[in-house]
Amino acid sequence: MLQNYDATCRLAQEIAENIHERNRQQRTGGNPAKINMTLRASLQKLKQNIAQLKEGLLRASSSRRIMQSEADRRQNLIDDLLTREKQLNATFKGDITESEPSRSTLMAGGAGASGGTSANPWLINESEETKGLTFGEIKQQQQRVIEAQDAGLDALAAVISRQKIMGQEIGNELDEQNEIVDDLAHLVDTTDNRIRNETRRVKLVETKSASCGEHSCFLYM
Repeated sequence: MLQNYDATCRLAQEIAENIHERNRQQRTGGNPAKINMTLRASLQKLKQNIAQLKEGLLRASSSRRIMQSEADRRQNLIDDLLTREKQLNATFKGDITESEPSRSTLMAGGAGASGGTSANPWLINESEETKGLTFGEIKQQQQRVIEAQDAGLDALAAVISRQKIMGQEIGNELDEQNEIVDDLAHLVDTTDNRIRNETRRVKLVETKSASCGEHSCFLYM
């Protein structure tokens, strides 16, 4: 997408320069027919390039390869290109003249006649991590970020799974301990019943022994 944007800016610059040359030929009595044919084809190509930029931005935004703020910024750049396209078409048709202030806008952007280079606004205001990177490199970096996030989620899922297993093991251990407590309670109840039975038997024997003892003493007297 970055390369397409560069090419579109250069094409708009070339169209502006050709319009300027066409107008010069008209003023000097030349025949601008050939350059007019070139300009019509270039303007059609410019329209197609802008449409491709819009489509590419829509795909990148919908697939979340770029942040919404970055998508909005790039949409503004495309809107600027659309404005330049309209101005170029109007200038080509003669609806506006190059002497109007819009000519400075038409001739702006890209390398320019001075031969100097300027920073591509497609990458302006990006983070330090992506500055100077090509679109492919940015895509690779974002893929690495996604992979790192996926790895983090996998690790978190593993931790949660281990905690779930630990919880199940603790639950099983508590169930076993509850069974032991139940067995102990049952054993205590059984032992208590036995003690009570034995206590009643001892009291019964003591009672009988006491009765027999008193009877024997009475007979002896």
